[in-house]
Amino acid sequence: MLVKVQFINIIFLKQMRYLTSVFALLLFFVAAGQQKRTDFLKNPKTTDTIKSDSLQQIDEFALHLLDSDSTFAFFKKEVDTTSNKVTFHLKDHPLALKYDSLFLRKMYDESLYDSIHTVVALQNTPDEAYVVDLPTDTLKARLRMLDSKTPFNIAYNPILEQVIHTFLKKRRKSLQRLINLSEYYYPMFETQLDAAGVPLEIKHLAIVESALNPVARSRVGATGLWQFMFQTGKMYGLELNSFVDDRSNPLKSTQAAAKYLSDLYKIFGDWDLVLAAYNSGPGNVNKAIRRSGGYQNYWNIRPFLPRETQGYLPAFLATLYIFEYAEAHGFERGRSQIKMFETDTIQVKKSISFKQLSQILSLPEQDIYFLNPSYKLKIIPHVEGKNYWVRLPKSHAGLFVTNENDIYAYLDQEAAKDKASLPDFKAMEAATVYRVKSGDFLGKIAERYGVSVNQIKQWNGLRNNNLRIGQRLTIYPKNPTVVKTSQAQQPQPTVTSTSGNEMIYTVKNGDSLWSIAQKFPGVSVENIKEWNGIRSNNLKPGMKLKLLKS
Repeated sequence: MLVKVQFINIIFLKQMRYLTSVFALLLFFVAAGQQKRTDFLKNPKTTDTIKSDSLQQIDEFALHLLDSDSTFAFFKKEVDTTSNKVTFHLKDHPLALKYDSLFLRKMYDESLYDSIHTVVALQNTPDEAYVVDLPTDTLKARLRMLDSKTPFNIAYNPILEQVIHTFLKKRRKSLQRLINLSEYYYPMFETQLDAAGVPLEIKHLAIVESALNPVARSRVGATGLWQFMFQTGKMYGLELNSFVDDRSNPLKSTQAAAKYLSDLYKIFGDWDLVLAAYNSGPGNVNKAIRRSGGYQNYWNIRPFLPRETQGYLPAFLATLYIFEYAEAHGFERGRSQIKMFETDTIQVKKSISFKQLSQILSLPEQDIYFLNPSYKLKIIPHVEGKNYWVRLPKSHAGLFVTNENDIYAYLDQEAAKDKASLPDFKAMEAATVYRVKSGDFLGKIAERYGVSVNQIKQWNGLRNNNLRIGQRLTIYPKNPTVVKTSQAQQPQPTVTSTSGNEMIYTVKNGDSLWSIAQKFPGVSVENIKEWNGIRSNNLKPGMKLKLLKS
């Protein structure tokens, strides 16, 4: 009840004339508290997880809790004995929940929003025929307006006009999706760019670099919203290890990008050249300046820049133009989606996986990944001397904090059941580079290093399971001491009997044709099939296989 007094005093601090009503309300709570607690716990609404569907729902739930006693048990786990499905029921503290509700109402002004997934996974339906209504004179006037209020040299030229027309006509679905996503990322971008003294318009650079995909990875390994290479990321303080890649952390990578762009401006003193240098490197820009005869204007040195960089600034300026005049070209702003201010961060005190968070908080795992893309293995680690944070929607963050002790106690119980559930923490320098050989496939390589196929694909930006001989794969083995073992060091398989050039091998539980072939030098899966008249790969324990000595 003391907490309720504090809450009511805060809300009504400036309205002293209501003190009499306040004390009367407190007396009512004391008198009716036990009955309200009983009625509250019997109400099935109290076991519902708070969803981020609307502020009205949050307000109703908060007011319902405010009218109840806050001494009920917060954390409850139920197991359906029929389906073995685990359900978690978490209750939030009513006063803290009400604060969140008031804050969101202030920021939102009664508007509603959809789930993250609804916005991110827009359907790729074909564009309807769209005619670009943009006369050259209108474009010239708008570009002059942009030039007058930005630090970039924006002037009409046919190349820029062509890029703008192409974007408007052929990339409408993508642009609308990016406008939606920008409402989540741009406020944070602007804050960090402003702090570093970088023009706010450079926020559009993340669209050109990564299409606002925090886990985007280029063919040369550049990663994240701002496409940092490995060494550049390390140089600007981004952490990279087997759990974390800060290049995919929206906040930290933006801070690093702002610092890098600021450093480039100190060199070139021109934001057009800064963008060219960001894309191709300062060395290529300097070479282009020399080859052009000393020009220091992007459009004059453009023919001497790498081909990709020649289209880089036009793509940026076209994006800047379209975002500035989005409504004029039929795009919508304010599409319902989660905003950065609707989320909050929590420092974890124990390792916890996205799957566990999803189960406990009743929050889709894909939403957790969207908010925390820098955790490569979908695990937030806990390492002595380091701080790791998880970003959650405010309502779910409140649930986590309220039930924090119970959640960690549950994690301890689960860890005791399976101590090997989380991989060991290893620095990025412990990575192994494996060169693909003839006969290799992802499953074979994954088994060798004690990792999963999906992890190898994620570490190397692979979209499918195809490999080519000589291809190099970066792998973070569970056991960093894993090395190639020679055949002489391999444990010799047990052979049931031998006769002349023939051996009889008895199949054991867990054996496969491939694993058996690996035990005998010079023997292939096809050999075993041929020698034993086998057509399928199915084996049964106790089955006798004939093997011929080479």
